[in-house]
Amino acid sequence: MGEGERFQLGTVGALTLSVVSSVSIVICNKALMSSLHFIFATTLTSWHLLVTFCSLHVALKMRFFEHKPFEQKAVMGFGILNGISIGLLNLSLGFNSVGFYQMTKLAIIPCTVLLETIFLGKRFSKRIQFALSILLLGVGIATVTDLQLNALGSFLSFLAVITTCVAQIMTNTIQKKYKVSSTQLLYQSCPYQAATLLIAGPYLDKLLTNQNVFGFKYTTQVTVFIILSCLISISVNFSTFLVIGKTSPVTYQVLGHLKTCLVLAFGYILLRDPFSWRNILGILIAMIGMILYSYYCTLENQQKTVEAASQSSQCFQAREDESDPLMNVENGSAVVSSNVGQRQMSPVWSKSKD
Repeated sequence: MGEGERFQLGTVGALTLSVVSSVSIVICNKALMSSLHFIFATTLTSWHLLVTFCSLHVALKMRFFEHKPFEQKAVMGFGILNGISIGLLNLSLGFNSVGFYQMTKLAIIPCTVLLETIFLGKRFSKRIQFALSILLLGVGIATVTDLQLNALGSFLSFLAVITTCVAQIMTNTIQKKYKVSSTQLLYQSCPYQAATLLIAGPYLDKLLTNQNVFGFKYTTQVTVFIILSCLISISVNFSTFLVIGKTSPVTYQVLGHLKTCLVLAFGYILLRDPFSWRNILGILIAMIGMILYSYYCTLENQQKTVEAASQSSQCFQAREDESDPLMNVENGSAVVSSNVGQRQMSPVWSKSKD
């Protein structure tokens, strides 16, 4: 199996792991919050990150991966920014309607495209932009129901979009700049993310729910679902860094909308959530957008591979052409020397002839 095939297989595995684990944790958390009334989302996320760090520390001690330290300021800034973005997304949901919150999540893709174009010089073809537009239209039809605007909620949503985009772009660029794996980056940034949310989580949850997380009655069933959610989160956090590292922040967001469509479908099938023709139409349009995006990305990657191969062959040909004159000089000198030899030998033959 070639290196390209291994990379493709690893990417497919990362995407699959991300989808399965994310859909699983959404269903688990939905049961935890809707049925068991544990509504402290930010604090729960901090526990997720703490358990993830502990599990990675055990994996490090068992030598499943190698610790690779790099610039501490970059790790700290990245970890704190990730924690802030999670807190802001939860605040956005708390101070806005569900429909406006879904619009906030939809805004992450165009914002990421804009930031990568301006600051990283990345170019997105018209075909990719068209596919993303179809995708966003479908998800918007399926999820956005009501749009109730307020100044504070809009400002929080704006901050949530910016911080999420920057954090996801940094996830990709840090892995490439410092040549660290997704596991190494997650291990080093997890403590800062967890600390940020452990400190801010109880206050945010108190602000949003008017309840104290430490005053909640923890039954056996609630505890079991919290533990299950924390265990699934290990896979969610790992696959998030893995997907962004292997693909791009935009592809990760496209995958996120696929998860949204799957959650809607599973919610209807398993939990009997209300489902309308608008949801079905939106999911179908979104799936068309995802298929087009995947197809165009594959097509452009193949074109890049062909162009890279042709450029390398041209460089090789140019090197051969550069080496030809030297060969010609050597051949020419050999011919000249042989002609000189013949000329020098010709009088000898004539003398003998005489």
